[in-house]
Amino acid sequence: MDKVKRLTSENGVVIFTKSSCCLCYAVNILFQELRANPLVYEIDHDPEGREIEKALLKLGCNAPVPAVFIAGKLIGSTNEIMSLHLRGSLTPMLKGQPFS
Repeated sequence: MDKVKRLTSENGVVIFTKSSCCLCYAVNILFQELRANPLVYEIDHDPEGREIEKALLKLGCNAPVPAVFIAGKLIGSTNEIMSLHLRGSLTPMLKGQPFS
């Protein structure tokens, strides 16, 4: 949990992913198209990946990946991100955020 808190507090936008996850890829591409440059953290490449996955679930993410944080706040997974984007609410959330 400490690693999740540290990464999300030190970076404006963080996406926790797994390298084999197609939904993670789609969310990452969306942020690239929005000209955001989030920190993309692949938990399957981290020896503590299972603990990170459990921490994300404890924080309230419906699915462990993708888990998107903006300004240190958990925004959600694919459904929440795509819904925000379709409503036009995602881009305003990104304004003013420092990107890695």
